[in-house]
Amino acid sequence: MSMLHIVNKSPFERVAFESCLAHAKAGDSILMIEDAVVGAVDGSIFSGKVKAAMSDKTVYVLGADLAARGLEGKAIDGIVSVDYAGFVDLTANNDTTQSWL
Repeated sequence: MSMLHIVNKSPFERVAFESCLAHAKAGDSILMIEDAVVGAVDGSIFSGKVKAAMSDKTVYVLGADLAARGLEGKAIDGIVSVDYAGFVDLTANNDTTQSWL
């Protein structure tokens, strides 16, 4: 059973993202939205944890939120950028969702 984990808080301000990474299982999907998109930036102190998660999970970022923060082109290679329709598809294509607040 696949789960979509949705994270909206910056990993530099809250522990929700780290909790998500600790609980997500192989084959799950992780979507960064809102302030959580800063966790997608390559070279940050958090990028190693995201890269490690990508070994057995698919990691997505909401492209509009990345753009709104001036971070286009700075995401870790392999993170999939989705639009709002892609967000909807992710929720429909996973058995369950978990929002990390």
